[in-house]
Amino acid sequence: MSRGRSEHANTELHPLPPLLLHILVTLADGERHGYAILREIRSRTNAALDPGAGSLYAAIQKLLNEGAIEECSERPDPHLDDKRRRYYRITELGRRIATEEVERLQEVIRFAHPKFPSKSLVS
Repeated sequence: MSRGRSEHANTELHPLPPLLLHILVTLADGERHGYAILREIRSRTNAALDPGAGSLYAAIQKLLNEGAIEECSERPDPHLDDKRRRYYRITELGRRIATEEVERLQEVIRFAHPKFPSKSLVS
C-alpha cells in the first residue's frame, strides 16, 4: 500500500538513507553499542557499507534527535563492559520508520524488476 508523504511516521527521515536504515535494522535485533552496530553493518553488507566512526556517530545522533532510537539507561555487567560505551535501542517510532522505508524499497523493486530482470532482485 502506498502512503502519501504526509502520512509517514516522521517526514524528516524519508526517504531513509541506507546507513540509517542499516542502523535501525541492526537495533531491531536488540541493544548494541556503536562499535557493535558498525561491525554488524560491515558484516551484513560484506563491507559494501563501511562507514567511518564519524559518519556512524553522526547517523546515530540524527536518529537520536528524531526519536527513532534512544540511549539505554541499563548497562551490561560493568565487569564485562567498557564504561565509556553507550548502548542504543530502537523505539516504536524507529520501527515504524524502518518498516515504511522497507515497504517503499519493496515498491521500487516491484516496479523496477520487469524493466531490469535479475535473479538478484526480490519480486
